[in-house]
Amino acid sequence: MIKYTRVFITVLLAFIAFGAQAQSTATTSTPYSQFGLGDIDPGYLPQNIAMGGIATAINRINLYNNINPLNPASYGMINFTTIDAGIYSNFQTFNQTGQPTSKNSNFRFSHIAFAIPVSKRSALSFGLMPYSQVGYNNVQTKTGFGSGSSVDTNKTNYINSGDGGLSKAYLGYGFGLGKHLLIGANASFIFGNTQQSTATEFPNLYGVLDNEVQQTRSVRGVNYDYGIQYSFDFGEYKTKHLVLGYSGSANTSLSATDTYIVSQYTYNSSGAKNVAVDSVKNEQGAKTSIKLPQINHFGISFQNDGHFLVGADYSTGKWSALTIGGVNQGLVDSKTYNIGGQFTPDINSLRNYFARADYRLGFMYNQSYLNVQNAATGVYTNVTGYAVTFGLGLPLAPNSVGSAFYKINLAGEVGQRGTTTNAMVKENYVTLHLSFVLNDKWFQQFKFE
Repeated sequence: MIKYTRVFITVLLAFIAFGAQAQSTATTSTPYSQFGLGDIDPGYLPQNIAMGGIATAINRINLYNNINPLNPASYGMINFTTIDAGIYSNFQTFNQTGQPTSKNSNFRFSHIAFAIPVSKRSALSFGLMPYSQVGYNNVQTKTGFGSGSSVDTNKTNYINSGDGGLSKAYLGYGFGLGKHLLIGANASFIFGNTQQSTATEFPNLYGVLDNEVQQTRSVRGVNYDYGIQYSFDFGEYKTKHLVLGYSGSANTSLSATDTYIVSQYTYNSSGAKNVAVDSVKNEQGAKTSIKLPQINHFGISFQNDGHFLVGADYSTGKWSALTIGGVNQGLVDSKTYNIGGQFTPDINSLRNYFARADYRLGFMYNQSYLNVQNAATGVYTNVTGYAVTFGLGLPLAPNSVGSAFYKINLAGEVGQRGTTTNAMVKENYVTLHLSFVLNDKWFQQFKFE
């Protein structure tokens, strides 16, 4: 057992190193990540994603200990040392009226989470996961020095690009009061760096100065999550559970350090960018603050242990209150609807492995915080999206003494975000998630007679 545990921990440390390295590079590619703090990660783990993202009223799943940072109250149901680590990959296709179709793919560290029982009805959890990602590169070309004139063929390229992201390291505690009530909270340290730039270039005019506005932001700060779950138990052996859940994220403030540079430059004869000729503006180390929104999650689930689980979530975020440096970011309040569940044909089957597997399916719909304005018409369009989700929970053989249990969670999403109307971008995507879960009795005391 020690041998396998060491291998498992080594893999986890590799995930951490990969995640830390990914902080300085783009791990997403979507034009919608240029707004606010980037493309916000909802914080679902693969087992939740496969069920449409239901998480607020979820604790144990099919008798397995499950780490659920979205509602820290769930930690109160953890009675094994639990480790959950995963990776993620996505494939995107972008369509915009009058523009060629483009495709992109990304691969990144997803999460690593630990949970350790403190008492019979309480546990401590800590981990690392993404908070947001920034990654885009949009080029728009106009003739007539940007006027669009067909007579003057001199081209002007308008380039918007960005990369980086924020991560969240959390520490949480959940405990039970009585037989039915669970309460918990997380303290999260949000950190990372983003870089965004806007450039205007004249590719046909040799020697003409191009210009670029570049803003780099380093973010640090603490945020708080809290949650509650209440269960109603049914059946002769109390194996059926109706769970009501609520969790929230506080509207705390983060600190940020900004660097703002406006530079002028040229390209050499081979097409390579020369060193900047001049810095029109160079502001380093400007201190500012980011006011996060209040986010609320409401959920309900019903589970028959070893057979099936179904549930639904509703989430809302007060993103219209997001400010950076005291300036409102022009976002709108978000709403998300999640529904899904899983089915296990025969958890005790000895001959049919796939009868012991968990089969998951779900659906999610998101009315996002983005309300994008068309610069030409002035019309605003709210960015919405939806996805069908699916997945498997594959149990692995326990160790020889039956004190350790393992599971592989696979999840996929097939979805769409945005629209091609009002000169916007429609994003079709497929995402794949893989995680490994360990349940083990690490600190038990053996008695010898």
